[in-house]
Amino acid sequence: MENEHKNYYEILELPVDASDEEIHRGYQRAKNAYSQDSLALYSLMSPEECNEVLNLIEEAYTILSEPNKRRQYDTARGLGDHQRSFTHYDPATQFIKKDEEHSLGQQRSTTSNKSMTKIVAQNRFALEFETDASFEKEIEQATEFTGEFLRKIREYKKVELNRMADMTKVSKTYIRNIEDEAFDKLPAAVYVRGFVYQYAKSLKLNPELVANSFLYRLKKAKGDR
Repeated sequence: MENEHKNYYEILELPVDASDEEIHRGYQRAKNAYSQDSLALYSLMSPEECNEVLNLIEEAYTILSEPNKRRQYDTARGLGDHQRSFTHYDPATQFIKKDEEHSLGQQRSTTSNKSMTKIVAQNRFALEFETDASFEKEIEQATEFTGEFLRKIREYKKVELNRMADMTKVSKTYIRNIEDEAFDKLPAAVYVRGFVYQYAKSLKLNPELVANSFLYRLKKAKGDR
């Protein structure tokens, strides 16, 4: 991607008048979206593409988080007080659109458009919640993951049931049955393991540990050896 085609504000999904705090939040959100635990990595991007965008995210943050560099960047692109161009997110299309009256006047490359679209899509998988140190420690030390404990983690990480279904591609009914440990209402164990594995990944837990723990509970409840 050529330098002139980069828009650091779009990379971090920010308006050009974003505050320092908003820039930091945008940076953390973008990094989380491209972490190795992100489900979106498996369906949208290759590891090479992911690393390329991660590098862009770091580059964008390096420029926008430093006042002098940001000022020089804005000036070079005509983003002064009267020429600022804002980006906005269209929830109907999940594409970033530009205001028509922007000052850059440059054609965006195909690579740039694809990267921006992927950022928007993957940010759906970012988690934003207030950290509770004691509960984080409880999660870290846990070796058994009950349905009730998984629900508690999901709610702690502010993931609504509808969003969890969207992130995992598992129906809300099955998610409820997993959290309720309604084992008789779940499909074959191999499918349940896959559902719980994706559930754990979306919450950035250890998917192998969580899936194996839950499957053990399922088999024990059914009397399987």
